Amino acid sequence: MVLDTLGSSLRDVMRKIARANRIDERTVNEFVKDIQRALFSADVNVKLVMELSNRIKERSLKDKLPKGANPREHILRIVYEEMVNIIGKGADVPIEPQTILMVGLQGSGKTTCTAKLARYFQKKGLRPGVICADIYRPGAFDQLKQLCEGIGVPCYGDENGKNAIKIVKEGMKELQTDVKIIDTAGRHSLEKELIREMEKINGISKPDQKFLVLDAALGQGASDQARAFNDSIGISAVIITKLDGTAKGGGALSAVSETNSCISYIGTGEAVDDFEPFEPDRFISRLLGMGDIKSLIERAEESLDEGDIDIDAMLSGRFTLKDMYKQLSLVNKLGPIGKVMDMLPFGSMGMEITDDEFAATKDKLNKFKVMMDSMTEEELQKPSIITGGRIRRIARGSGSDPEEVRELLKYHKLMKRAMKGLRGGKIGKMSMKKLTGGFKF
Repeated sequence: MVLDTLGSSLRDVMRKIARANRIDERTVNEFVKDIQRALFSADVNVKLVMELSNRIKERSLKDKLPKGANPREHILRIVYEEMVNIIGKGADVPIEPQTILMVGLQGSGKTTCTAKLARYFQKKGLRPGVICADIYRPGAFDQLKQLCEGIGVPCYGDENGKNAIKIVKEGMKELQTDVKIIDTAGRHSLEKELIREMEKINGISKPDQKFLVLDAALGQGASDQARAFNDSIGISAVIITKLDGTAKGGGALSAVSETNSCISYIGTGEAVDDFEPFEPDRFISRLLGMGDIKSLIERAEESLDEGDIDIDAMLSGRFTLKDMYKQLSLVNKLGPIGKVMDMLPFGSMGMEITDDEFAATKDKLNKFKVMMDSMTEEELQKPSIITGGRIRRIARGSGSDPEEVRELLKYHKLMKRAMKGLRGGKIGKMSMKKLTGGFKF
């Protein structure tokens, strides 16, 4: 997942709080120190961490206990609320026809991010088009064109062009699309020549949105870049890329919020679909292991056809092997299973799902399906009857060994628990609704 190390550390803290025998000043101080260590490791600013720590400590010991909640539930909710506060607010980008200007430093992932943004609007039902205004980096147009061809998005540019202003003018006339996204050149620093060119492109295109693309590896340095670009051309919001590949992502996220800039989107992986709107409450919910059911539903709505998935079976207590067989057939449509499982409230159920348990490869899932093809209808409907002799028969019939069949059964139990979590995920004995005070995820 995004910020995996930070998320793992914070989920450990959440479980310790949920399992604490008593809550007093000493235990609160211990929890706060654990949170500090986790945030420092993610490069979050020391001053910000201390402010957060003091807020959590003060509220945990002084806030009046909400009706119906116990002290553990109270502290968990405070941690969630204060974590959301330090990240700042997200930018609400309308899903409508518009022109978008992309700016950033060289190496920030701006070109890939441009294609991801085009794909995002495409999935929302709009027709995006891209203009390559980077005439300096060798292969820039070819890279963007190839990315756009892969998702069926028109890309305008000139690989031999020498005038970015001219390319933008022609591209704005040529592209008859709902959304026009202009990818500009990046530099190692804010050079005057680049600024003048961006200002001219800005004047010609009259963009509705100006997005600054920042590499998460900048950490706290992201604030300096956000401030500098904003002072120069006035940015609408920030897109943070490569959050999955750096330990400094927490620093970048919090640093941008310190400049009063909004974060519009985040890049969560290398694939063109690894891109999502930034919503602090949902982001922190996933980071703390509380899941993000809203994002899972949105992903399903975008990826699946009507009738593909049996919601009743998923949410009922009767999640059989036959139900799981059908769901496994849809994994490729939803995306990597690790990202899907990341949206389920495992941490809030007191479970720590390892990469080996949920990041199963396509080959592994296909093997599971072959094993289920060797089962009888009764076995598919009643997995509990599959023991010794049946396991050996299924293994022989599918070219597997008995241990692999047992692994399949273990996986089914894991999925069944996850589906039950969708109905009423709990942290210990506490409902998600009580924890979050009715926040919408």
